[in-house]
Amino acid sequence: MSPIRLAIVGLGKIARDQHLPAIAATPGFELVAIASRNATQEGVPHFHSLEDLLAGGPPVDAISLCTPPQGRRALAEMALRAGKHVLLEKPPGATVSEIGPLVAAAAAAGRTLFATWHSRFAPAVEPARALLAGRTLRAVRVEWKEDVRVWHPGQDWIFEPGGLGVFDPAINALSILTHILPRPFFLSAATLAFPENRQAPIAAELDFADTAGVPVRAELDFLQTGPQTWDIHVETDEGRLSLSLGGARLTQDGTVLVDEKEAEYPALYRRFAGLIERGESDVDLTPLLHVADAFMLGRRTVAAPFFG
Repeated sequence: MSPIRLAIVGLGKIARDQHLPAIAATPGFELVAIASRNATQEGVPHFHSLEDLLAGGPPVDAISLCTPPQGRRALAEMALRAGKHVLLEKPPGATVSEIGPLVAAAAAAGRTLFATWHSRFAPAVEPARALLAGRTLRAVRVEWKEDVRVWHPGQDWIFEPGGLGVFDPAINALSILTHILPRPFFLSAATLAFPENRQAPIAAELDFADTAGVPVRAELDFLQTGPQTWDIHVETDEGRLSLSLGGARLTQDGTVLVDEKEAEYPALYRRFAGLIERGESDVDLTPLLHVADAFMLGRRTVAAPFFG
């Protein structure tokens, strides 16, 4: 079977850190082009824009869109119109409403649209989901706290409208929660802290409850220095289950059940290849809907100015 000829659009930090190594490690893909305004990759043909790539580049079967979410819809529409399969980095877009027409366009073109949630592919996530399916839940607590200066150095777009601010990393926690918890949950209250010189929050506190009334509390921070915290704790009738390191480790009452090296993006690309082979799409907007709810229901507070 011929490899899937893939192009990356947007060669920023996430593309270099995760997509390039994952593509190289995943059989069935061949990186044939890159479109980026500001970056190139040695040995790979480079184009200034997706439009230039489609007009004059090598044959391409699939596009990985790794640009900031603002403006991604137009790029996805362009790629689908050109008959390409499309992978969307998370979040899939800057708004919820723009994704539905892309799903319809992919179906009309007979192409795959994959809205990725890479944290769902962390090694401890599926084991946690299986364990929670048979337990009675008491409470859920999320601590998702990291340093924006480390993970998004100089990336001012993240604090612009549509950039999501602290929800850019925190949507990873929501993508895990919506996958592992056995029942839907809904936001009841939120507080969002906006730096006085920015348009997106830098911290947030969220309170949810599931359909059985189980409380779900999330504390989010984009200014944590030192050790970073990506933890989900679930109190159950059989003890506490904890997902840590973003889903790489699973413990029960301190006993390690899963502790594996991060392998999210290779698994993500294997999923993409399988979807293309089967002629399917995978677009789950639930995590993005929870973020939209936070902006709709959240009480806004003013925080100190942020200078990256």
